[in-house]
Parts: sequence; C-alpha cells; structure tokens
Amino acid sequence: MIDADDVRRISLSFPETVEKEAWSIPTFRVAGKMYVTIPDDQASFAVRCPKHERTELIAAEPEKFWVPPHEASSAWVRVRLAALEDLDELRGILVDSWRQAAPDRLTELYPDLRPGEATGGW
Repeated sequence: MIDADDVRRISLSFPETVEKEAWSIPTFRVAGKMYVTIPDDQASFAVRCPKHERTELIAAEPEKFWVPPHEASSAWVRVRLAALEDLDELRGILVDSWRQAAPDRLTELYPDLRPGEATGGW
C-alpha cells in the first residue's frame, strides 16, 4: 500500500527539493516554492494543480481527487493515497507538481524528469 513515506521519498528524489515543516505538517519545496504537503491524517497529500485541470480531475475521479472547502480558492488538489494505482502514478502526480513550482533553469536542466519516467534514487 502506498503511504506518506512514499510521498516523502519520491519528492526528496527530485532536484533541489527540501522538506520544511509548515503549519505543523511536512511540506516539500523547490527553489522556495511549495509543491507538496502531507496533511496530519497522512491518508492524502496535496499538490499544485491549475483550477481548470482540477475541476476535470475531480469530475473524472472523485474517489481519488478532492478539495476541502477551505482550499477551494487555491490552485491545489488533494489526492487520496489509498486510491492510487501504483508508485508510477504517485510519481507522475508529484513530478507534475514539481514542474509547476520549479524554476525554468531546473526544468531545462532535467527535461527527462517527466511523469511516468524513472529517475535515479528509486
């Protein structure tokens, strides 16, 4: 079963990612920009997601993606860990969020860091 430790391990394998506690929960950042959080219950995680894509994700897979009311105005989506198919799907979601937060210099340095493609470290 996929858990919060998998989210942490994969996130920290991405270039220049650091873990920083905020709001008493772990957050993961690249170049100072947050791209993943793991809420207290550790049954889900939150990632960056443009609002127009978020609506489509939730409509297509409401058992997997959701937004709590207090985050409705943000460009983030929550993902239920138990609903993920495998580590490749988890990694793809995390890569997508990392790419949204990473500066151009990093996305240009790591063009092979794409959802669904393996990287060193795991």
